Amino acid sequence: MKITVTRTAAPKVKPDYTKLGFGKYFTDHMFIMDYTEGQGWHDARIEPYHDLSLSPAAMVFHYAQEMFEGLKAYRTADGRTLLFRPQKNIERMNNTNRRLCIPQIDPDDALQAIVELVRTDIDWVPTEKGTSLYIRPFIIATDPFLGVHPSKTYKFIIILSPVGSYYAAGLNPVKICVEDEYVRAVKGGMGFAKTGGNYAASLIGQQKAEEMGYAQVLWLDGIEHKYIDEVGAMNVFFVIDGEVITPSLEGNILPGVTRASAIDYLKSAGYKVTERRISIDEVYAAADAGKLDEVFGTGTAAVISPVGELNWDGRVIVINNGEIGKISHLLYDEITGIQWGEKPDTFGWTLEV
Repeated sequence: MKITVTRTAAPKVKPDYTKLGFGKYFTDHMFIMDYTEGQGWHDARIEPYHDLSLSPAAMVFHYAQEMFEGLKAYRTADGRTLLFRPQKNIERMNNTNRRLCIPQIDPDDALQAIVELVRTDIDWVPTEKGTSLYIRPFIIATDPFLGVHPSKTYKFIIILSPVGSYYAAGLNPVKICVEDEYVRAVKGGMGFAKTGGNYAASLIGQQKAEEMGYAQVLWLDGIEHKYIDEVGAMNVFFVIDGEVITPSLEGNILPGVTRASAIDYLKSAGYKVTERRISIDEVYAAADAGKLDEVFGTGTAAVISPVGELNWDGRVIVINNGEIGKISHLLYDEITGIQWGEKPDTFGWTLEV
Protein backbone atom coordinates (compact mmCIF):
# COMPACT_ATOMS: atom_id res chain seq x y z
CA MET A 1 0.00 0.00 0.00
CA LYS A 2 1.34 3.45 -0.93
CA ILE A 3 1.03 5.99 1.88
CA THR A 4 1.49 9.67 1.08
CA VAL A 5 3.13 11.60 3.94
CA THR A 6 2.62 15.32 4.54
CA ARG A 7 4.53 16.51 7.60
CA THR A 8 3.34 19.32 9.82
CA ALA A 9 4.93 22.72 9.48
CA ALA A 10 4.06 23.56 13.08
CA PRO A 11 5.08 20.77 15.51
CA LYS A 12 3.31 20.89 18.87
CA VAL A 13 5.02 21.43 22.19
CA LYS A 14 5.15 18.05 23.88
CA PRO A 15 3.49 17.65 27.28
CA ASP A 16 5.19 16.85 30.57
CA TYR A 17 5.53 13.06 30.35
CA THR A 18 5.32 12.76 34.13
CA LYS A 19 1.78 14.23 34.11
CA LEU A 20 0.14 12.65 31.06
CA GLY A 21 -3.06 11.11 32.38
CA PHE A 22 -4.93 9.19 29.70
CA GLY A 23 -6.14 10.44 26.31
CA LYS A 24 -5.54 14.15 26.88
CA TYR A 25 -2.80 14.87 24.34
CA PHE A 26 -2.45 14.06 20.64
CA THR A 27 0.58 13.86 18.39
CA ASP A 28 1.47 15.90 15.32
CA HIS A 29 0.08 13.55 12.67
CA MET A 30 -2.82 11.23 11.83
CA PHE A 31 -3.47 8.52 9.26
CA ILE A 32 -6.52 8.67 6.96
CA MET A 33 -7.77 6.30 4.27
CA ASP A 34 -11.09 6.53 2.42
CA TYR A 35 -13.52 3.87 1.25
CA THR A 36 -15.90 4.30 -1.68
CA GLU A 37 -18.28 1.57 -2.78
CA GLY A 38 -17.05 0.11 -6.05
CA GLN A 39 -13.55 1.45 -5.51
CA GLY A 40 -12.61 -0.02 -2.17
CA TRP A 41 -10.13 1.51 0.26
CA HIS A 42 -8.00 4.22 -1.34
CA ASP A 43 -5.90 7.36 -0.84
CA ALA A 44 -3.91 6.25 2.21
CA ARG A 45 -2.14 9.26 3.71
CA ILE A 46 -0.47 10.66 6.81
CA GLU A 47 -1.31 14.30 7.43
CA PRO A 48 -0.91 16.89 10.18
CA TYR A 49 -3.42 16.24 12.99
CA HIS A 50 -6.56 18.24 12.24
CA ASP A 51 -10.29 18.43 12.78
CA LEU A 52 -12.65 16.58 10.45
CA SER A 53 -15.28 18.12 8.22
CA LEU A 54 -18.39 15.94 7.80
CA SER A 55 -21.92 16.45 6.56
CA PRO A 56 -24.51 16.77 9.35
CA ALA A 57 -26.22 13.89 7.55
CA ALA A 58 -23.17 11.58 7.82
CA MET A 59 -24.53 8.21 8.82
CA VAL A 60 -22.16 7.79 11.76
CA PHE A 61 -24.07 10.53 13.58
CA HIS A 62 -27.46 8.91 13.12
CA TYR A 63 -26.99 5.15 13.08
CA ALA A 64 -23.72 4.70 14.99
CA GLN A 65 -21.99 2.74 12.27
CA GLU A 66 -18.44 3.01 13.59
CA MET A 67 -15.75 0.95 15.26
CA PHE A 68 -12.50 1.59 17.09
CA GLU A 69 -9.48 -0.23 18.41
CA GLY A 70 -6.83 0.46 21.02
CA LEU A 71 -3.23 -0.68 21.29
CA LYS A 72 0.09 0.78 22.45
CA ALA A 73 3.68 1.44 21.47
CA TYR A 74 6.34 1.20 24.17
CA ARG A 75 9.82 2.77 24.40
CA THR A 76 12.43 0.34 25.71
CA ALA A 77 15.43 1.27 27.83
CA ASP A 78 17.75 0.73 24.84
CA GLY A 79 15.69 3.09 22.65
CA ARG A 80 13.64 0.63 20.62
CA THR A 81 9.89 1.09 20.07
CA LEU A 82 7.71 -2.01 20.40
CA LEU A 83 4.09 -2.72 19.49
CA PHE A 84 2.27 -5.37 21.53
CA ARG A 85 0.34 -7.98 19.52
CA PRO A 86 -0.97 -5.56 16.85
CA GLN A 87 -2.15 -8.43 14.65
CA LYS A 88 -4.64 -9.44 17.39
CA ASN A 89 -6.12 -5.94 17.40
CA ILE A 90 -6.39 -5.98 13.61
CA GLU A 91 -8.09 -9.38 13.69
CA ARG A 92 -10.60 -8.05 16.24
CA MET A 93 -11.06 -4.90 14.16
CA ASN A 94 -12.19 -6.92 11.16
CA ASN A 95 -14.49 -9.05 13.34
CA THR A 96 -16.11 -5.82 14.52
CA ASN A 97 -16.30 -4.57 10.93
CA ARG A 98 -18.10 -7.75 9.89
CA ARG A 99 -20.73 -7.32 12.63
CA LEU A 100 -21.30 -3.66 11.75
CA CYS A 101 -21.36 -4.16 7.95
CA ILE A 102 -18.19 -2.10 7.56
CA PRO A 103 -15.84 -3.17 4.75
CA GLN A 104 -12.90 -5.33 5.80
CA ILE A 105 -9.41 -3.85 5.75
CA ASP A 106 -6.48 -5.91 4.52
CA PRO A 107 -4.58 -6.85 7.71
CA ASP A 108 -1.22 -6.07 6.10
CA ASP A 109 -2.45 -2.61 5.10
CA ALA A 110 -3.78 -1.93 8.60
CA LEU A 111 -0.48 -2.97 10.17
CA GLN A 112 1.50 -0.87 7.69
CA ALA A 113 -0.64 2.16 8.50
CA ILE A 114 -0.07 1.73 12.26
CA VAL A 115 3.68 1.21 11.88
CA GLU A 116 4.17 4.14 9.49
CA LEU A 117 2.22 6.56 11.67
CA VAL A 118 4.13 5.55 14.79
CA ARG A 119 7.40 5.96 12.87
CA THR A 120 6.31 9.42 11.75
CA ASP A 121 5.66 10.48 15.36
CA ILE A 122 8.32 8.27 16.95
CA ASP A 123 9.62 11.15 19.09
CA TRP A 124 6.20 11.25 20.81
CA VAL A 125 6.67 7.81 22.38
CA PRO A 126 7.24 8.75 26.05
CA THR A 127 10.19 7.42 27.99
CA GLU A 128 8.96 7.73 31.58
CA LYS A 129 8.36 4.48 33.45
CA GLY A 130 4.75 3.31 33.06
CA THR A 131 4.03 5.51 30.04
CA SER A 132 3.31 4.53 26.43
CA LEU A 133 1.94 5.82 23.14
CA TYR A 134 -1.72 4.87 22.82
CA ILE A 135 -2.82 4.05 19.27
CA ARG A 136 -6.47 4.60 18.35
CA PRO A 137 -7.55 3.25 14.92
CA PHE A 138 -11.22 3.85 14.08
CA ILE A 139 -13.65 3.77 11.17
CA ILE A 140 -16.68 6.00 10.66
CA ALA A 141 -19.52 5.88 8.16
CA THR A 142 -19.57 9.12 6.16
CA ASP A 143 -22.40 8.70 3.64
CA PRO A 144 -24.68 11.81 3.85
CA PHE A 145 -27.95 9.86 3.84
CA LEU A 146 -30.76 9.35 6.36
CA GLY A 147 -32.00 5.99 5.11
CA VAL A 148 -31.21 3.00 7.28
CA HIS A 149 -28.68 0.85 5.46
CA PRO A 150 -24.89 0.38 5.53
CA SER A 151 -22.96 3.41 4.37
CA LYS A 152 -21.32 3.46 0.95
CA THR A 153 -18.39 5.60 2.11
CA TYR A 154 -16.11 5.41 5.16
CA LYS A 155 -12.98 6.87 6.67
CA PHE A 156 -10.33 4.77 8.40
CA ILE A 157 -8.38 7.03 10.75
CA ILE A 158 -5.58 6.47 13.26
CA ILE A 159 -4.60 8.97 15.94
CA LEU A 160 -1.91 8.72 18.63
CA SER A 161 -1.84 9.87 22.25
CA PRO A 162 1.02 9.69 24.78
CA VAL A 163 -0.48 8.30 27.99
CA GLY A 164 0.29 7.47 31.59
CA SER A 165 -1.76 5.26 33.91
CA TYR A 166 -5.43 4.76 33.01
CA TYR A 167 -6.44 4.85 36.68
CA ALA A 168 -5.11 7.58 38.93
CA ALA A 169 -4.38 4.86 41.50
CA GLY A 170 -2.03 3.11 39.08
CA LEU A 171 -1.48 -0.49 40.16
CA ASN A 172 -3.21 0.04 43.51
CA PRO A 173 -6.44 -1.98 43.84
CA VAL A 174 -9.60 -0.27 42.61
CA LYS A 175 -13.12 -0.50 43.99
CA ILE A 176 -15.81 -1.99 41.73
CA CYS A 177 -19.59 -1.71 41.98
CA VAL A 178 -21.81 -4.51 40.60
CA GLU A 179 -24.51 -3.19 38.24
CA ASP A 180 -27.75 -5.19 38.47
CA GLU A 181 -30.27 -2.68 37.10
CA TYR A 182 -28.95 -1.89 33.61
CA VAL A 183 -27.29 -4.26 31.14
CA ARG A 184 -24.47 -3.70 28.69
CA ALA A 185 -25.03 -6.39 26.06
CA VAL A 186 -26.73 -9.68 25.24
CA LYS A 187 -25.79 -12.70 23.13
CA GLY A 188 -26.56 -12.01 19.50
CA GLY A 189 -25.94 -8.31 20.00
CA MET A 190 -22.69 -6.37 19.74
CA GLY A 191 -21.05 -7.18 23.06
CA PHE A 192 -18.03 -8.78 21.38
CA ALA A 193 -17.53 -5.83 19.02
CA LYS A 194 -15.28 -2.86 19.73
CA THR A 195 -17.86 -0.20 18.95
CA GLY A 196 -18.92 3.00 20.62
CA GLY A 197 -22.50 1.86 21.17
CA ASN A 198 -21.34 -0.65 23.77
CA TYR A 199 -19.56 2.08 25.68
CA ALA A 200 -22.49 4.48 25.40
CA ALA A 201 -24.69 1.75 26.92
CA SER A 202 -22.25 1.45 29.81
CA LEU A 203 -22.06 5.15 30.73
CA ILE A 204 -25.09 5.19 33.01
CA GLY A 205 -23.71 2.34 35.07
CA GLN A 206 -20.33 4.03 35.24
CA GLN A 207 -21.98 7.26 36.36
CA LYS A 208 -23.86 5.44 39.11
CA ALA A 209 -20.67 3.77 40.29
CA GLU A 210 -18.72 7.03 40.41
CA GLU A 211 -21.48 8.69 42.42
CA MET A 212 -21.04 5.91 44.98
CA GLY A 213 -17.26 6.37 45.05
CA TYR A 214 -16.36 3.40 42.85
CA ALA A 215 -13.92 3.35 39.94
CA GLN A 216 -15.70 0.92 37.61
CA VAL A 217 -18.79 -1.20 36.99
CA LEU A 218 -18.99 -4.99 36.99
CA TRP A 219 -21.65 -5.93 34.45
CA LEU A 220 -23.95 -8.93 34.75
CA ASP A 221 -25.51 -10.82 31.87
CA GLY A 222 -28.48 -9.25 30.09
CA ILE A 223 -30.88 -12.21 30.46
CA GLU A 224 -30.74 -13.49 34.02
CA HIS A 225 -28.75 -10.66 35.66
CA LYS A 226 -26.81 -13.47 37.27
CA TYR A 227 -23.64 -14.28 35.36
CA ILE A 228 -20.65 -11.96 35.21
CA ASP A 229 -19.80 -10.37 31.85
CA GLU A 230 -16.97 -7.85 32.20
CA VAL A 231 -15.91 -4.63 33.87
CA GLY A 232 -16.71 -1.41 32.00
CA ALA A 233 -13.23 -0.97 30.51
CA MET A 234 -11.71 -4.40 31.18
CA ASN A 235 -12.18 -8.14 31.15
CA VAL A 236 -12.29 -9.65 34.63
CA PHE A 237 -10.64 -12.61 36.37
CA PHE A 238 -11.34 -14.29 39.71
CA VAL A 239 -8.88 -16.44 41.63
CA ILE A 240 -10.92 -18.91 43.69
CA ASP A 241 -9.09 -21.46 45.81
CA GLY A 242 -6.04 -21.16 43.54
CA GLU A 243 -7.96 -21.56 40.26
CA VAL A 244 -8.04 -18.60 37.84
CA ILE A 245 -11.53 -18.20 36.37
CA THR A 246 -12.69 -15.74 33.71
CA PRO A 247 -16.05 -15.48 31.88
CA SER A 248 -16.05 -17.45 28.63
CA LEU A 249 -16.39 -15.72 25.27
CA GLU A 250 -20.00 -16.30 24.25
CA GLY A 251 -20.59 -13.23 22.08
CA ASN A 252 -21.55 -10.78 24.80
CA ILE A 253 -18.12 -9.70 26.08
CA LEU A 254 -15.08 -8.22 24.38
CA PRO A 255 -12.31 -10.70 23.47
CA GLY A 256 -9.53 -8.65 25.00
CA VAL A 257 -5.96 -8.90 23.75
CA THR A 258 -4.60 -8.51 27.28
CA ARG A 259 -7.14 -11.11 28.45
CA ALA A 260 -5.79 -13.59 25.92
CA SER A 261 -2.21 -12.75 26.88
CA ALA A 262 -2.93 -13.26 30.59
CA ILE A 263 -4.49 -16.66 29.90
CA ASP A 264 -1.58 -17.74 27.70
CA TYR A 265 1.01 -16.62 30.22
CA LEU A 266 -0.68 -18.19 33.25
CA LYS A 267 -1.14 -21.51 31.48
CA SER A 268 2.54 -21.49 30.45
CA ALA A 269 3.46 -20.83 34.10
CA GLY A 270 1.48 -23.85 35.27
CA TYR A 271 -1.63 -22.16 36.66
CA LYS A 272 -5.06 -23.71 36.24
CA VAL A 273 -7.07 -21.30 34.09
CA THR A 274 -10.74 -21.90 33.33
CA GLU A 275 -12.97 -19.98 30.92
CA ARG A 276 -16.60 -20.53 31.90
CA ARG A 277 -19.74 -18.83 33.09
CA ILE A 278 -19.39 -17.62 36.65
CA SER A 279 -22.21 -16.10 38.67
CA ILE A 280 -22.02 -13.24 41.10
CA ASP A 281 -23.49 -15.58 43.73
CA GLU A 282 -20.54 -17.95 43.24
CA VAL A 283 -18.08 -15.10 43.75
CA TYR A 284 -19.76 -13.99 46.97
CA ALA A 285 -20.03 -17.58 48.22
CA ALA A 286 -16.30 -17.99 47.62
CA ALA A 287 -15.65 -14.80 49.57
CA ASP A 288 -17.83 -16.02 52.45
CA ALA A 289 -15.89 -19.29 52.47
CA GLY A 290 -12.55 -17.51 52.50
CA LYS A 291 -11.65 -18.86 49.06
CA LEU A 292 -11.76 -15.67 46.96
CA ASP A 293 -8.03 -15.03 46.70
CA GLU A 294 -7.94 -12.28 44.07
CA VAL A 295 -9.97 -10.31 41.53
CA PHE A 296 -8.33 -8.35 38.72
CA GLY A 297 -9.17 -6.75 35.41
CA THR A 298 -7.18 -6.85 32.16
CA GLY A 299 -7.17 -4.36 29.32
CA THR A 300 -4.93 -2.42 26.95
CA ALA A 301 -5.38 0.84 28.86
CA ALA A 302 -4.71 -0.41 32.39
CA VAL A 303 -2.92 -3.70 31.53
CA ILE A 304 -3.64 -5.32 34.93
CA SER A 305 -5.91 -3.65 37.46
CA PRO A 306 -6.31 -5.41 40.84
CA VAL A 307 -9.72 -5.13 42.49
CA GLY A 308 -9.70 -4.52 46.23
CA GLU A 309 -13.42 -4.17 46.88
CA LEU A 310 -16.71 -5.34 45.37
CA ASN A 311 -20.09 -3.83 46.23
CA TRP A 312 -23.18 -5.74 45.16
CA ASP A 313 -26.38 -4.05 46.31
CA GLY A 314 -24.76 -2.88 49.51
CA ARG A 315 -22.99 -6.18 50.22
CA VAL A 316 -19.35 -5.13 50.34
CA ILE A 317 -16.49 -7.61 50.22
CA VAL A 318 -12.81 -6.70 50.56
CA ILE A 319 -10.49 -8.87 48.48
CA ASN A 320 -7.02 -9.85 49.71
CA ASN A 321 -7.21 -7.19 52.45
CA GLY A 322 -7.43 -4.55 49.72
CA GLU A 323 -3.91 -5.35 48.56
CA ILE A 324 -2.42 -6.48 45.25
CA GLY A 325 -2.52 -10.25 44.89
CA LYS A 326 0.30 -12.57 43.88
CA ILE A 327 -1.13 -13.43 40.45
CA SER A 328 -2.10 -9.83 39.65
CA HIS A 329 1.41 -8.67 40.46
CA LEU A 330 2.99 -11.50 38.49
CA LEU A 331 0.93 -10.76 35.39
CA TYR A 332 1.59 -7.04 35.57
CA ASP A 333 5.33 -7.56 35.92
CA GLU A 334 5.53 -10.17 33.16
CA ILE A 335 3.27 -8.54 30.57
CA THR A 336 4.62 -5.01 31.04
CA GLY A 337 8.12 -6.47 31.15
CA ILE A 338 7.58 -7.90 27.68
CA GLN A 339 5.91 -4.71 26.46
CA TRP A 340 8.80 -2.49 27.59
CA GLY A 341 11.46 -4.95 26.44
CA GLU A 342 12.64 -5.67 29.97
CA LYS A 343 11.87 -9.39 29.80
CA PRO A 344 12.43 -11.89 26.98
CA ASP A 345 9.48 -12.20 24.60
CA THR A 346 9.26 -15.98 24.41
CA PHE A 347 5.73 -15.75 22.97
CA GLY A 348 6.63 -13.59 19.96
CA TRP A 349 4.14 -10.93 21.01
CA THR A 350 6.09 -7.75 20.23
CA LEU A 351 6.84 -6.06 16.91
CA GLU A 352 9.62 -3.51 16.63
CA VAL A 353 8.71 -0.35 14.74
